[in-house]
Amino acid sequence: MLMNKNHEKELLENTVKRFVEEELYPHEETVDKNGEVPLELGRQIEKKSKDLGLFAANLPIEVGGGGLDYESMLLIEREYGKTSHALHAWAARPTEILLACNEEQKKRYLDPCVTGEKRELFALTEPEAGSDIMSMKTHAKKDGNDWILNGSKHFISGPVMPDFAIVFASTGEDETPRGKRKRITAFLVDVGENGFEIGIGTKCVSYRGYHAFRLNFSDVRLGPNQILGEEGKGLELSGKWLGMGRIWVGASCCGKAERLFELAKDWASTRKQFGQPIGKFQATGFKLADIAIELRAADLMVNDAVRRANEGKMSDADAAMVKVYCSEMLNRAADNTLQLYGGMGLMEELPIQRLWRDSRLERIWDGTSEIQRHIITRSILRPLGA
Repeated sequence: MLMNKNHEKELLENTVKRFVEEELYPHEETVDKNGEVPLELGRQIEKKSKDLGLFAANLPIEVGGGGLDYESMLLIEREYGKTSHALHAWAARPTEILLACNEEQKKRYLDPCVTGEKRELFALTEPEAGSDIMSMKTHAKKDGNDWILNGSKHFISGPVMPDFAIVFASTGEDETPRGKRKRITAFLVDVGENGFEIGIGTKCVSYRGYHAFRLNFSDVRLGPNQILGEEGKGLELSGKWLGMGRIWVGASCCGKAERLFELAKDWASTRKQFGQPIGKFQATGFKLADIAIELRAADLMVNDAVRRANEGKMSDADAAMVKVYCSEMLNRAADNTLQLYGGMGLMEELPIQRLWRDSRLERIWDGTSEIQRHIITRSILRPLGA
């Protein structure tokens, strides 16, 4: 880490390090092989995180959360990045979009998430509308005071079967200078509602045990108080927090790259070929140098983005740059580390192959590298009228 840390932040960082090393690392291999986190283990992680004050640490104290600032959350997310989402997700950081709940919704949705009584899913992605949100087919039509929801979502990730989902759906169209644009609304939909089916979807080779749920809605009737925020303001609402989500992806990528770097250094200094450690050969040593350089640059970018966020100056392009650079940096670090290990890097007895597989997903979720580059390009050209 590059930030200047005071005593409290050093204590926090050490606490999270111990938590990850003692409570999560020992279970990585078993979870990866079995493809799930046993419920008993998940509850154990959840309880330990509550004991340490890490559960819901991202939410304000006013709603019962830990009230940690961005710099503190950076420390947490970076350490969590060293292990699997399937494990650290049990130390929940409920999505901040729930802060938009009204008083009745807080009691029903936000408060139980803060205490761990309920779990939520953030349901945006669809089979035919991944990064192209405006192609969303899930829609809700007004029926009296209620809304009738139809459609489907996939790749909606979480560690355990949720209690409800934050579902984004089209509720009409608006005329804009660029043509018609769908109005996107966020709904709070309880698992068990008539017409709402949910199940674990296709299994992923990255972050095994961190499920990708598939959600189907068939004439699901929702009351007026199941709209989160305002009708037609779903994307604006989610946008308040999606940017920081991409910064946290960048932070977790830095954490995982650091873990890979430690493994690469150890191997390069102890593995011998032709009578000397392989790190002494330029072809090997330069790979270590590249990892070190790019990790330093990535950490600097994340720290800069957090500073901008603290000052209220972080833009979508800032977050996109962090997401692109850090995720692609991690992929290069993982590939170079595996190359240093050679065939051993692909053996299940070592964690290299798992970290390599897990790293690949970072360039895809929370917006692909291509979408991030589009955001950056748009920020460059739009001020020029293009």
